[in-house]
Amino acid sequence: MSSTSKIEWTEQTWNPTTGCTKISPGCKHCYAEKMAYRLKAMGAGGYENGFELSVHENRLNQPLKRKKPTVYFVNSMSDLFHEDISDAFIDKVFSVIEATPQHTYQILTKRSQRLPKYFKNNKCPDNVWLGVSVENRQHGIERIDHLRQVKAKIRFLSVEPLLEDVGLLNLKNIHWVIVGGESGPKARPMKSEWAENIRAQAEKSGAAYFFKQWGTWGADGVRRSKQANGRTLNGHVYDGYPDIQTPG
Repeated sequence: MSSTSKIEWTEQTWNPTTGCTKISPGCKHCYAEKMAYRLKAMGAGGYENGFELSVHENRLNQPLKRKKPTVYFVNSMSDLFHEDISDAFIDKVFSVIEATPQHTYQILTKRSQRLPKYFKNNKCPDNVWLGVSVENRQHGIERIDHLRQVKAKIRFLSVEPLLEDVGLLNLKNIHWVIVGGESGPKARPMKSEWAENIRAQAEKSGAAYFFKQWGTWGADGVRRSKQANGRTLNGHVYDGYPDIQTPG
């Protein structure tokens, strides 16, 4: 079944695939990898292979069973545009999305180079929010350019974990920016000025800004639990969402 999410910016998760492979520094301490092995140890269905990439045809119809309008994060435990997932299977995922216009689907990828190729001959449905991860300059900047080539109603950036000052970003036609620090025992610290830099650029460009979390390290450089560090940035909670009327 799809499950209620603890991720602050979504409602439910839907994982028609699970497992992944690491391709950039943002993957180093992957939360999904740790969770997959935990679920395997618990005997949870679909995690028999741990974090090896697995395609689950039997999960495709899950959103069809839910009539209540729901915001789904697609593949919280994988990457839909992983190089080993076929276009044919991605087509099936989008067929379900198109058949359930009452739902909103958030799709996030680090394999951004595949986006313009796939959507060259495929329309991105209006109920899809399409996003890319931007953890640093070297890997993240080009992903934004790939995303911008796709005609999506909502384009968003997940700048998490934010590992360095990403400098000046081109946020043209980007509708939503999520920023967060890293969690876990080996988390890398995030500095407040890095997050503030992105916030200022998002506000200037007209993109909604969502500050998700400090993670393990607080603004003062002190290590605490994620809950203790909270979601405030310089005393303010930023929980902006994109205007769904924004044209693609």
